[in-house]
Amino acid sequence: MTQQDITTELVTLRDYWRYAISRFNAADLSYGHGTTTASDDAAYLLLDTLELPIDALDPFLDARLLPDERRLLAERIETRVTTRKPSSYITGRAYIQGVRFHVDERVIVPRSHIGEILFAEYLGENGSAFLPDPLTVTSAVDICTGSGCLAVLAAKFFPHATVDAVDLSADALEVAKINLDEHDVGDQVTLFQGDLFEPLEGSTYDLIITNPPYVDHEALAGYPPEFRAEPEMAHDGGVDGLDLVRRILADAPAYLNPEGGMICEIGSGREILEEEFPHLDFVWLETAESQDAVFWISAEALGVS
Repeated sequence: MTQQDITTELVTLRDYWRYAISRFNAADLSYGHGTTTASDDAAYLLLDTLELPIDALDPFLDARLLPDERRLLAERIETRVTTRKPSSYITGRAYIQGVRFHVDERVIVPRSHIGEILFAEYLGENGSAFLPDPLTVTSAVDICTGSGCLAVLAAKFFPHATVDAVDLSADALEVAKINLDEHDVGDQVTLFQGDLFEPLEGSTYDLIITNPPYVDHEALAGYPPEFRAEPEMAHDGGVDGLDLVRRILADAPAYLNPEGGMICEIGSGREILEEEFPHLDFVWLETAESQDAVFWISAEALGVS
């Protein structure tokens, strides 16, 4: 079927959703950039392209599309199948708990568990049992900031805090700057290029947030094209995935205020970490998809006094 045939025969959003699912399944695409199935990925690609709410497919399913909309959807479905790029790269946008961020191939597509935790802990009825009172946080840092999404969320959740954000990649920081501007937090967040804490010498924080690269080399070697489309340095955590986590744990005490703490995402390395650091009191945080991908550790537990 030609692109002309597609745009002639398919007229509603339901038509394009069904068609996209069929194409995605036939192409055996991979997911994991905010969606987990062909139907969800197709819905995301179509809704975001049309500037519709990405969590509200049903009300629009039988809407008839304009000719330009049909052409654009057909083109983007074809791009998703032929390039195997994540849908977020095709639309130029990704979301954390409904908050929109700009993304492109200079950064990993944001999908951090930490964003989910921040929303769950701070927007719950009783507040957080472990994270600090958001009104008392006056300084925070996002290590390995990438697109800057967690730094932006930190600025929103901690209105009285200055937020620093660090990444080794100059390209990633250019994307982060776009997101700071789009969310109007440029006066609150400062970007630094450098290796982990290196550009922050002498600074201390109430809160360290970090989602470092944590994929082990065996998993990295088996990546499908969708994940290979992202910057490798944003995934590569060394042989067992924990090289950067170890360095962060070693350096964090020098950058924490006594009443502070750190939230860190590590993927699947809990057993390795607990065996290697038996003296540290990790608090493992549950999310919708994991019970031990993220830990909280207080400054006190890290020996800060």
